[in-house]
Amino acid sequence: MQYVISILGILFVLFLAWLASSNKKEIRFKPIVIMIIIQILLSLLLLNTEFGLTIIKGIATVFNNLLKYANEGVSFVFGGIANEGETPFFLTVLLPIVFISALIGILQYLKILPFLMKGIGLLLSKVNGMGKLESYNAVASLMVGQSEVFITLKKQLDLLSNQRLYTLCASAMSTVSMSIVGAYMTMLEPKYIVTALVLNLFGGFIIATIINPYEVDPNEDILEIEEHDKQSFFEMLGEYILDGFKVAIIVGAMLIGFIALMAGFNNVFELLFHVSFQTILGFLFAPIAFIMGIPFSEAVSAGAIMATKLVTNEFVAMLDLSGGNYHFSERTTGILSVFLVSFANFSSIGIIVGAVKSLNEQKGNAVARFGLRLLYGATLVSILSSIIVSLIL
Repeated sequence: MQYVISILGILFVLFLAWLASSNKKEIRFKPIVIMIIIQILLSLLLLNTEFGLTIIKGIATVFNNLLKYANEGVSFVFGGIANEGETPFFLTVLLPIVFISALIGILQYLKILPFLMKGIGLLLSKVNGMGKLESYNAVASLMVGQSEVFITLKKQLDLLSNQRLYTLCASAMSTVSMSIVGAYMTMLEPKYIVTALVLNLFGGFIIATIINPYEVDPNEDILEIEEHDKQSFFEMLGEYILDGFKVAIIVGAMLIGFIALMAGFNNVFELLFHVSFQTILGFLFAPIAFIMGIPFSEAVSAGAIMATKLVTNEFVAMLDLSGGNYHFSERTTGILSVFLVSFANFSSIGIIVGAVKSLNEQKGNAVARFGLRLLYGATLVSILSSIIVSLIL
């Protein structure tokens, strides 16, 4: 029965994307089918084979070691602040982002990241039927982040149609930055995070192909990546370290505000209606949780976590999932974990609009106009990835 629900769920997500399509007659179904098959095969490989388990363990070991190294620096600066045995979230989860950001800067400086992003992007363009630029952008968003990626495309922004711009922004919102993957791994199982990263990459293309179909003129699909003025190694390193610290501070501030607001809303709703705000959201999202393959007995609680992610951010929802008083099955936890690994939330609209607008005001205004449609598509990507995983678990 669970397979029937999952297959119907995939068809339902594709139908929801079709309803929002800007040009239903131009949708190309062949690459969509190919990419869904690839998603299923990759899920099988990563979650159900010894080889996949070895890959996951290797990636998890790398990030665990990075977090250990990062904690050396954190302990030197903040040692003694935390009581013995305590692990403050800001110190142990957010501040390691500074170190990982520095490593990304080094890989960027040595031209390793640009080489990988271009190479993988070119390979993806052969599969997804889209342009080289769109394929590069999806990989680059994963490696350098949803706002930073647009800096590398600064020269080409003015030349892009709004259709291509939508796809670039949708890819950026559908994935997450490698700089914060280590932070996620302190809250969720690494195997679900790695699987989500891969599935969302293809899911972004699938949903964009339906919602936003278009043909790319080969003559206009020239991949020219903007490079910064040449900096010295230590100038670059200092910049990336500060950028990582800014991300940690911003995420920390958002967590304080959002978690406090959620607690306040819950308290007010319990006083007025004898039910928490999250429970109300859970009932609204329960049908979506059900089509993702989550049993109806767990759907309301799962729906509350999904809604929390949409209206706040993925960190708040991950903390709720990992620290809340829930009794989810292993399968439900896996499906929910995959859903949470993306930037698909309301605050991301502002982040992406701001990033594009700082580089090109006209294009930034265009992104603002299709902001809600962008969030709709990115959320469908998260739902699709969760359904694919539900077929395997």
